[in-house]
Amino acid sequence: MAGLSAALTLAARGARVVVLERAQAVGGKLRQTRIEDALIDAGPTVFTMRPVFEELLRCAGHSLEERLPLVRADVLARHAWSESERLDLYADRARTADAIGTFAGAREAQGYLRFARDAQRVFRAMEVAYLRDARPGPLRLVRRMGARALPALWYLRPFESLWRALARYFRDARLQQLFGRYATYCGSSPFQAPATLMLVAHVEQEGVWVVPGGMQRVAQTVADLAQECGAELRLGSDVQRILLRAGRVNGVSLATGEFVPADAVILNADVAALADGSFGAELAHAVPRPRAGGRSLSAITWAVLGHAEGFPLSRHNVFFSPDYAAEFAQLFGARQVPAWPTVYVCAQDRDAGPGTAPDAAERLLCLINAPADGDDRSYSPTELEQCERRTFSFLERCGLKVRRSPSQTLITTPRQFETLYPATGGSLYGSATHGWRGAFSRPGARTRVPGLYLAGGSVHPGPGLPMTVLSGSLAATCLLKDAASSRRRRGRDTRGGTSMP
Repeated sequence: MAGLSAALTLAARGARVVVLERAQAVGGKLRQTRIEDALIDAGPTVFTMRPVFEELLRCAGHSLEERLPLVRADVLARHAWSESERLDLYADRARTADAIGTFAGAREAQGYLRFARDAQRVFRAMEVAYLRDARPGPLRLVRRMGARALPALWYLRPFESLWRALARYFRDARLQQLFGRYATYCGSSPFQAPATLMLVAHVEQEGVWVVPGGMQRVAQTVADLAQECGAELRLGSDVQRILLRAGRVNGVSLATGEFVPADAVILNADVAALADGSFGAELAHAVPRPRAGGRSLSAITWAVLGHAEGFPLSRHNVFFSPDYAAEFAQLFGARQVPAWPTVYVCAQDRDAGPGTAPDAAERLLCLINAPADGDDRSYSPTELEQCERRTFSFLERCGLKVRRSPSQTLITTPRQFETLYPATGGSLYGSATHGWRGAFSRPGARTRVPGLYLAGGSVHPGPGLPMTVLSGSLAATCLLKDAASSRRRRGRDTRGGTSMP
């Protein structure tokens, strides 16, 4: 999505753009898998921050409503801890507060309202000064906030963990779990991630949307519009090396041996692949090497075409582990799949309201977090069977029984994610956002190599669908500024084009 965002932004400005995509479909992690005739979203399943997408399409003279109609969710997510403990979060804040009051008492409902207020303040402080800044640092962030810096920093609590901050609002450990889960949106632990991640609560409160036809339509919509603006899209084009001449980018070579010339390249791959020399040893210095042991989470997923019984599923459902601290100690400490993991279930044939079960077999994506160790271990069939049994047994303890056959179930492990996204170990979110420095550890769009730019979830402003769209737009903006500066110096136009592998 970052590469497509950059391609559309550049093509809409008149640049000559070639998009080189290794896969046979656009979207990257925004992918679908097929079981029989059913297409199941097997990557990101939540659409938020609608204004980011509206802004992207507006740059090409189109509206999101015209190109990609969306349906706003009434229920943001349904949560369960056991068969009798359930809580919905709603698009309406007052309704959510009432639900929390019924679930955990009036004090917790008031705590939620304070939390929602502060999450909104954090988001407003960070949106322009951090999320939309090409390369923010701590001092630059404070300068951009200006006179608002000190009171804003009080709400940002940069030196406090998300888990510790949540204790200021909630005494109920279940609510700490629920809102602490937002750390996993960037593949991190709530016990180590900074409290600034509370802003995710406001992002969801502003709107969670359903994409009719599946999330892959988001990628296809942007790709189609980029091509209408003149971009060339080449699927099945595996970039092997990024080539230099006189110390700057002058093109790429493909697995077929073809040379594609370019004045600039925007690389939409994990920065770990660049740093380990996957695109050429001479480019390994282009970015700082990711921290050893700093990978974010991977996952084990089950894409299922089956029948869900008992629990009244909404579209987005979370079944919480009985011991959250133990779960993350196993993930980041012991680097093991948790014995009793938290399970996310996306029921893709349910609406985003109360959740009525379809008559026929339905499409489900079930996901648990796992360590990003796909480059040095592979789970045996026995290990996967045990993991699957524990996962679906836990769902049954919460009232959900999923009837499925092996032929209607597709499993994806960290090893398979490593194959899809090389040099990551299956990490799905770049580096983990741990500690106050974590938010500033991701590289920006510019690299140490002239003409080479970065976009994607492993660079600033981070993972998640809207963040990657912002990263693509930031990369395109940096490229255009640098190209304009170069033309002024040389007094003539640059040759060639821009390539987005």
